[in-house]
Amino acid sequence: MIWLPALPSGRTLVVTGLAVLAGLLVAVGGWAWWDAQQRRALADHAEVMARVQPALAPDVSGEIKAVAMRELEQLLARAPSARTVPEAAYELGNIRFSAGQYAAARNAYELALQRGASGLVRALARSGLARTWEAERDFAQAAAAYGALVKDLDPRSFLYEDALMDQARVLELAGKKDEAIATYQRVLKDVPTAKRAEDVRSRLASLGAAAR
Repeated sequence: MIWLPALPSGRTLVVTGLAVLAGLLVAVGGWAWWDAQQRRALADHAEVMARVQPALAPDVSGEIKAVAMRELEQLLARAPSARTVPEAAYELGNIRFSAGQYAAARNAYELALQRGASGLVRALARSGLARTWEAERDFAQAAAAYGALVKDLDPRSFLYEDALMDQARVLELAGKKDEAIATYQRVLKDVPTAKRAEDVRSRLASLGAAAR
């Protein structure tokens, strides 16, 4: 005799179908809620960014900067998982930097990187990190940070030449002459059409090295 498995009853099929349907409804509902949250976060981000733009202009009062920083900090607290966090954190870093709050600015730039900043925002946040160290005259840390930026950039990027020049400059300031020379020479090697080629040759000459 051939044994055949028992077919599920009609009741079982109905229960299974309802369970699958309930799961789908929960999934759709969860996605709809998440999408609504993201839309609200985007709208909130746009409104805040419009209000804090004046704080990014030169010669702005400390009061305006303080208000802008507070607004951005509150925005990040309201939506800590929003897709806009990297950009908001980067702008917060810029305003803190302009206010002379270098360690706090560094924290904001690091947050932007930690939360997935990509493309131009990622590169600028890395540059911001380096600038905070340079502003604090920690030239060794600044050189390392500019070096990390250089590694993160394609030589064809419009930021690459300046990143190398910044790295070479702080290496000079850190007293690392040989490394500075090698970095200046790298500008001419990696960027054949460097806009600052004459500056590079001038720096190399002052360091007693030849352009190659």
